[in-house]
Amino acid sequence: MVSETECTLSKFIDNTKLCGVVSTLEGREAIQRDLDKLEKWTPENVMKFSKARCEVLHLSQGNPKHEYRLGREWIESRPGEKDLGVMVDENVNMTWQCVLGAQKANIILGCIKRSVTSRSREAILLHSCEMRSHLEYFIQLWYPQHKKDIDLLE
Repeated sequence: MVSETECTLSKFIDNTKLCGVVSTLEGREAIQRDLDKLEKWTPENVMKFSKARCEVLHLSQGNPKHEYRLGREWIESRPGEKDLGVMVDENVNMTWQCVLGAQKANIILGCIKRSVTSRSREAILLHSCEMRSHLEYFIQLWYPQHKKDIDLLE
């Protein structure tokens, strides 16, 4: 499947992502050709894409926001999505990722504050490790290699 596509195809467990540069008509057409190839490939390999879960994320402000189809169905566009724990929006902005991480850390901090009876430095440091590891995992710097108009299809 990967060798037959013109665009970048990524697979992770039960997710397949197709990504391509769309600043030219050729780029947009390449994505649609790859979608057509994937649609044709699935019955031959006894696999099925969940068309209801397919969506397009148009990255960059200057993106022409082209519409794509998988088979006969048009793929819905979304302004953002959570992908492997990282919140990504069409402007490649980390604001929501940081807000969600801070909210989760505050919830954990509140649980620690309510459940820890000892206010010793050692007890607080021990319990705050859970909050710190959460922040280190969720507050990630996500920066694409190329600042171009890109469409990411999942």
